[in-house]
Parts: sequence; structure tokens; C-alpha cells
Amino acid sequence: MKALKNSSVNQVALAYIQIVFGCIMGALAYPLFLVPNSIAPGGVTGLATVINYLWGFPVGITSLLLNIPLFFIGYHSMGKRFVIRTLFATVLFSLCIDAIKLDALTDDSLLASFFGGALLGFGLAFILRGGATSGGTDLIAKMVHKRFPVITVGLFLFIIDFTVVLIAGLTMSMQHAMYAAITVFVCSKALDFVVVGISMNKVCYIISDEFEKIKHRILHEMERGVTVLNAKGGYSGEKVSLLLCVVNRIEIISLKEIVWEEDEGAFMFVTDTHETLGEGFLAWNEE
Repeated sequence: MKALKNSSVNQVALAYIQIVFGCIMGALAYPLFLVPNSIAPGGVTGLATVINYLWGFPVGITSLLLNIPLFFIGYHSMGKRFVIRTLFATVLFSLCIDAIKLDALTDDSLLASFFGGALLGFGLAFILRGGATSGGTDLIAKMVHKRFPVITVGLFLFIIDFTVVLIAGLTMSMQHAMYAAITVFVCSKALDFVVVGISMNKVCYIISDEFEKIKHRILHEMERGVTVLNAKGGYSGEKVSLLLCVVNRIEIISLKEIVWEEDEGAFMFVTDTHETLGEGFLAWNEE
């Protein structure tokens, strides 16, 4: 029992270390590349960058102030642990953006959009690996999807990013909007590469003696569907239950934590899915 408790403490500590590292790495993208070149990388911080361009308000504090109402609107749609870690990451990320005082590495907007997007994406990936996100838009997206299942989390976040890029185009220039779009694209690809590889969605197979507990948490905490398959061990010949579920890039970390917490002896393997059709993913009429 003591060893299990220590292992759990180490897991939590590792999660927060990844969050801190991700916040610092992601925040570096702003003074080094994005803010000096007036590139708005989508989301709340992108909107804060536009406000900085117009009125000179600090990006970090502005981002934090914009995130607070979003956080309190959407926090009830997620688990307690995720909410606490996301609040921590949101505050730290915002403070790091303003606290880091470094000169820009380039005044070439194209280079800034590529390298700024990559650095930001890598940072956000480590935050996700720590079981959090860097802002309230993810919480709102989850809440909207819960109320309107046809609107996926990914679609909602895309709409937010597109809106911010459009605002950047209207307030700055269309050239700034195009650089912002490049940044959003590169950031997304860098994040995917670190967190889940190339595929956006993953098919997860889980074999565990605690499959009922794991199934219950997937259904009620993650609000994802799960299928129970009857299988038989090739060596032992014993009957086993195989859980099958499909999750997106944000949820894969939460799923791993659930499996690990319920059964450290569980067997789990993950494969890419090139296309996922059905509730919670791509609608059939969008194929």
C-alpha cells in the first residue's frame, strides 16, 4: 500500500513537472517569435496578442483575464483533477508570457510563424501530457459538445482559432492573418507529434481484471463510448474481457491515467485510426 501511494505521488509530481516545463516552453514562443511580429496564434492568447497590438496591454495578463470567465463557465464539464491542473497551467502560462523578457530571434514573419508555432505546440503538448490544458476554451468546447453532440471539441476549437485569425486580419492586415494561420497549423502538428503521433484519434484496447471500474470511468468521467469484447488468453486459455474505445489527442492522456490508477498490471495497446465516423467524432454526412 505504501509503495502504491509513493508511486501515485511520483505520478502527480511528474504531471506537474511536465505542466511547468510546457508552460515555460510555450511561453517562450511569444517574446521570441510571436508578439514582436504581431502574430496571433489562435485561441485566447491569440486574441490577447491582437489586443496587445491595438492597445499595448500585456499578452499574459490579458490572456489570464479573458480565461477566468471561460474557466468558471466550463469547469463543471470536466473532472476535478483536470480542472485543478488546468487552472494551475492557465495561471502559470499567462504569468510566464509576461515574465520572460527576451529579444526576438527574428523579424522575418514567416520564420516566426513556423518556429513560434512549433515551440508553442511542443509546450502545449507537455501541458497536455501533464493532464491539463492552457486555457478555458477547451473547457467551453467540452461543455458545448456535451450540450450539442454534433459539435465536436475539435470543430469548436477550430472555429475559435479561425475567428481569432479573422480578427487579426481585420485589425492588422490579411498578411498577418495568413501568418497566424500558418502558426496555428504548425502548432497543431507539433502538438500532435509529441502527444499522439500523426493520427488525431486513437483506437485503444485494454485488458484488465478491473475492466468494470475502467469501463465505468471511461463512460462517466470521459463521457466516451466503450465496447466490451469477450476474448481468451492464448497461453492460459482463460476468458478475459477486452475494452475497446476511440479517443482524441486530448483524451489519450486521461485514459492512460485511468487505466494506470485502476490496474497497474493492465495491458493496453494503442493504434492509429485514419478516420473516425460517428457520435463524438466526424458526422457521417461530413465524410
